[in-house]
Amino acid sequence: MIYVGIDIAKLNHFASAISSDGEVIIEPFKFTNDDDGFQMLVSKLNSLDAEPDSIIIGLESTAHYGDNLVRYLVAENFQVCVLNPIKTSTMRKNNIRKTKTDKVDTYIIAKTLMMQESYRFITFYDLDLMDLKVMGRFYQKTIKQWTRLKIQFTAYVDEVFPELQYFFKSGLHQKSVYAILKEAPTPEAITSMHMTHLANLLVKTSHGHFTKEKAKELRVLARKSVGASDSALSIQITHTIAQIELLDSQLNMIEEEMTEIMKFNDSVIMTILGIGYINGGMIIGEIGDIHRFSSPGKLLAFAGLDPSVYQSGNFQARKTKMSKRGSKVLRYALINAAHNVVKNNATFKAYYDTKMAEGRTHYNALGHCAGKLVRVIWKMMTDDLEFNLD
Repeated sequence: MIYVGIDIAKLNHFASAISSDGEVIIEPFKFTNDDDGFQMLVSKLNSLDAEPDSIIIGLESTAHYGDNLVRYLVAENFQVCVLNPIKTSTMRKNNIRKTKTDKVDTYIIAKTLMMQESYRFITFYDLDLMDLKVMGRFYQKTIKQWTRLKIQFTAYVDEVFPELQYFFKSGLHQKSVYAILKEAPTPEAITSMHMTHLANLLVKTSHGHFTKEKAKELRVLARKSVGASDSALSIQITHTIAQIELLDSQLNMIEEEMTEIMKFNDSVIMTILGIGYINGGMIIGEIGDIHRFSSPGKLLAFAGLDPSVYQSGNFQARKTKMSKRGSKVLRYALINAAHNVVKNNATFKAYYDTKMAEGRTHYNALGHCAGKLVRVIWKMMTDDLEFNLD
């Protein structure tokens, strides 16, 4: 067996190879983090004239810098392992000389591989999980930006046209309101709009929900408005609308891509009524290889849904808040999923009601439901079973 250790960096990587006997087969060499560098690595490995299944490649989990290389090597049908840095750090400490260089690290990684009893090789399914993880995190960041912009938009409109948010029963954040304010961001501008154009704008953007009478009422309201006709605020309103619409389109694109990946992989967690493609994608993307977690408790801790511990002397707190450590994105997705599952499953609804009857808040009760959901998901994914609480 040949063990290849790769030390990952941003611009350049280093690699070396050793045999099962510890003999150095390929001296450490540098290759660039691009197509030419990847081809150079593959060429070196092919020159060994060994069977593909007799070569095991290992690299440390180092943020996103090694992702492209992993994808490339998996596509070339190599056996690739991503190692926990804690394992290589332990091996590094065992060295007599305290030396840390990129070249030495390649040997450390290769020797760590050699000492492992079992391997978990990256598959194309794992690559899909990597995509879901990246998109899920980008989705959550975009949602936060989108929410913040909507709050800002409401504040701007409160100053310019405070009566508007009560005029539309569905609120300010709808296509009709955006369409009007993009053209006429102040009451004066709305009053100046031709009635036919204003009516057509409302009818078209609301798909007939708003009529010409609604346009007349809006014009009267604008004429009586006590809002400030501020050009600076007008610019902020139109620009904020443009940003919100841009984020809307980005969110739609992310949702479509995540949905496509989830449909292709047909994960068992999609059998849980209440978990959609987006929440489901964020959950399995953050979890990754479920076998990393030997028990549901460890997965619970990874999501930060485990209770924190408070103890001092003889005192031990019985009720504590969730730790909120680990993956924020996974916790966010699980809480959202739990909210929907409670609405669609009698067992989870009964559990939620029990927690509420104990005097817990809505979100605290949801947190407990999310913890219960984690245990169900762990069991389903480790045994590849469909959802069943019986």
